[in-house]
Amino acid sequence: MFEVPAFADLNLGVALPVISLALGATILLVIDLYIPKDRKALTAWLALVGLAVSFVLNLAVYNASETAFFGMFRADAFSAFVNMAALAAAAISILLSIDYLKRLGIERGEYYVLLLFTTSGVMMMGHANDLVVVFIALELLSIPLYIMAAFRYGDGKSEESGMKYFILGAFASAFFVYGAALVYGAAGTTNLPAILEAVGRLTEQPLTFEAGGLLLAGAGLMLVGLGFKVAAVPFHMWTPDVYEGAPTPVTAYMSVGAKIGGVAALLRIMLVALPTLALNDADAAVWQLTAALIAAATMILGNVVAIAQTNIKRLLAYSSIAHAGYILMAVAAAATAGLSDTAAQAALAYLLAYLFTNLGAFAVAMALEKPDGSGLLVSDFNGLARSRPGLALMMALFMLSLTGIPLTGGFIGKWLVFQVTVESGLVWLAVVGVLTSVVSAYYYVNVIVNMYLREGAGDPAEAATTYVTWGLYIAAAGTLILGVLPLLLTGLTAPVTIALALP
Repeated sequence: MFEVPAFADLNLGVALPVISLALGATILLVIDLYIPKDRKALTAWLALVGLAVSFVLNLAVYNASETAFFGMFRADAFSAFVNMAALAAAAISILLSIDYLKRLGIERGEYYVLLLFTTSGVMMMGHANDLVVVFIALELLSIPLYIMAAFRYGDGKSEESGMKYFILGAFASAFFVYGAALVYGAAGTTNLPAILEAVGRLTEQPLTFEAGGLLLAGAGLMLVGLGFKVAAVPFHMWTPDVYEGAPTPVTAYMSVGAKIGGVAALLRIMLVALPTLALNDADAAVWQLTAALIAAATMILGNVVAIAQTNIKRLLAYSSIAHAGYILMAVAAAATAGLSDTAAQAALAYLLAYLFTNLGAFAVAMALEKPDGSGLLVSDFNGLARSRPGLALMMALFMLSLTGIPLTGGFIGKWLVFQVTVESGLVWLAVVGVLTSVVSAYYYVNVIVNMYLREGAGDPAEAATTYVTWGLYIAAAGTLILGVLPLLLTGLTAPVTIALALP
């Protein structure tokens, strides 16, 4: 007989940040029906209120270490940090969206509801303690983004980007589900700590083909599914076209939100369920080499192909691919025994610095974008320092941070990732990271050269409205503060512990 669980057994208190946001999005969908079409900015402000409530609730459980929903949902410092990053990305994205949607005539309240739902999906990815929850979170993250990518109704590129993202995303989800099924076949459970115990029992003796093959194949297929979300090579094909065609605020959010969720789920699965999946008593998990090779390929392809781009959104798309590679360096390093927590902290620090930097870069691009979609060529930045010196200065800051120049958040993120990669023994991967960072300087600095040294009257950047400017100031402040005060970043990540048991 099925027993109805008691309210206390569910331990809903630690899940309130996610529950409040999802519930708030549902309520906002109803409220928006009564908000006039010419006052949809009110919907945006209500969405910001929902994010603020969730942020406060997240602070209340920042140092928690508990499970909810019978062990399927975990609240700890790792999930709290992921929540903080996801909520910050959503808040800045809303500020960037308000005037953009109005200018293009696509201002509809459901946009903000979809943004809240996809953010709750990102947050659930960080809390997931079961493969079933990871899949639910993956779909909650993805489906609203498919719609938002095609939100510029009537524009062929936007509709094409939504369709491409949907079709390839469906395939990625299928890969993940198939991988989870294989892991369940080997371990007999979908609960991450229980999978860890099962792997421990299986590796006490030589692995059979059935158990070892299922585990390895399952881990590989799940890596494919989540690799799509973080835009890692060779699962990156959708990124340039979708980023170029989607509305720019959606592209900005997608470039950081989906990456935060994908990396969070990847770290949860690999470091909680499969850290001891090693062969022949090796010091590192068997999936380390695969993750390292994917990271190297992602950094090389993203940075090399970005050089040839003339459209700023496509340039930032390949830049986003490259930065997925830098984050995956930390994931690969985490496979080394004893470095899981340090590597997870480095990955999270990189994500937070990248969040402010990339959202800021897209905000500047959006300030130059015209209603017909023009104004996004790299050459359109020529002379910007003469027409809009403040805007040019902030864009220069974001480009330097993406390169990894000192006194920016991007430098601190790369420093931490390279450090843990070297400590893990993957020196060759760190060398690839340094060399590709040098390559990236070419196309990032080229934007700065265009703004300050190339001839041109400069774009008036009429789309740099009050809300966009607020978003830019927040992004610039975050990029500078994290670079000048690195102890703030390391202090936020210091409580993060994710590994349950390591050899």
